[in-house]
Amino acid sequence: MKKDYITIPLKEIRRRKLRSWLTLIGIIIGIAAVVSLITLGSGLKNAIEGQFAALGNDKLFVSPKGNTFSPGLSIDAVSINDDDLKVVERVQGVRRATGFATTTGEVEFNDISRYFFVWGQSTDPEDRELIGESQNYKIGVGRVMEKGDENKVVLGWEHSQDTLFEKAVELGDNIVVQGKKLTVIGFLEKIGSPPDDRSVSIAIDTYEDLFETKGELGLLIVQTEPGEDIDVVADRVQKDLRKARGLAEGKEDFNVETPRQLGAAFTTILDILQVVLLGIAGISLLVGGINVMNTMYTSVLERTKQIGVMKALGARNRHILTLFVVESGLYGLGGGIIGAIIGIGFAKTVELLMQTFVGPAFLSISIDTSLVLGTLTFSFVVGCLSGIAPARQASKMSPVDALRYE
Repeated sequence: MKKDYITIPLKEIRRRKLRSWLTLIGIIIGIAAVVSLITLGSGLKNAIEGQFAALGNDKLFVSPKGNTFSPGLSIDAVSINDDDLKVVERVQGVRRATGFATTTGEVEFNDISRYFFVWGQSTDPEDRELIGESQNYKIGVGRVMEKGDENKVVLGWEHSQDTLFEKAVELGDNIVVQGKKLTVIGFLEKIGSPPDDRSVSIAIDTYEDLFETKGELGLLIVQTEPGEDIDVVADRVQKDLRKARGLAEGKEDFNVETPRQLGAAFTTILDILQVVLLGIAGISLLVGGINVMNTMYTSVLERTKQIGVMKALGARNRHILTLFVVESGLYGLGGGIIGAIIGIGFAKTVELLMQTFVGPAFLSISIDTSLVLGTLTFSFVVGCLSGIAPARQASKMSPVDALRYE
């Protein structure tokens, strides 16, 4: 009899192939959405955590509160300046510190004008090294800026392609930034982020002349001494900066953040987004469950005489109930298996496309076995729950009435 709990429902599902596939669609869509969204979300988290882990445990970031860029991108923007940099450099536990400024600027080449992020950076070798480590910038072609390169520029990778100016920029070419002609001396390696791959990096002195932002910076990068607790140093930086800027505790107009804090902020946003998307996917599962229930009610009506025969041969109510619950559970499990395969396939396809067109650093997917098993169990349970009401109806049928049913 126990074997019949599986063979009979499978036989009925195969006998009504079209209806079975239509019943599975809702479950398939819901499970595929759940698996793909969770997998992609986890992949993004892994990539973000990897990026921030690569920064190391010895770097802090100081930025104006509410404005991560230099003045010029927002009205009445609070700024970080050279005086703040000097304060930070004197903090106990700080090994070195530097800063850079960023805003949008007009860039002209091949008689085409576009706007990109323009970065003003120190040409000091140590400062340049610290910025490169924190921003993951590496020279792909040419060289970095050095002292005396006030009329030179380093461009992001995409400038070396023909997508921005209908002609690739080459080493030695002249481009015009905010009306000033600059010579290209290098291109960064491809990062995969459009703002970075289209960036324009110039000497900080040149930047200040072009954008009239003497001493103003958008971000400070701070490296701690070896063996120092980064959280303790962050508290010291915040305290000294607050004192230097004449601010009360809790009224800071700047942020001091560690890579761990920055990573946590990004993952929190991803978690919220994932919950919203999973809620939408859950609607598909609800529709799928209702579809299974509808199919099972129809199946009960079509098999009324069969139910009567089974009861006449000695089947009890619990046997009939189990048969129909198992059948509805198999609908859920079947939809779950197909949905999981589609969801994983979709996630891997997105990963491949991201690696091909954006870069490997932005998505790192790994298949979570517990996720797959959990979703299959969940889809089976959804199927079983959807079939309980029709199964109860079938189990309570009178064998005499069932045999008379036409």
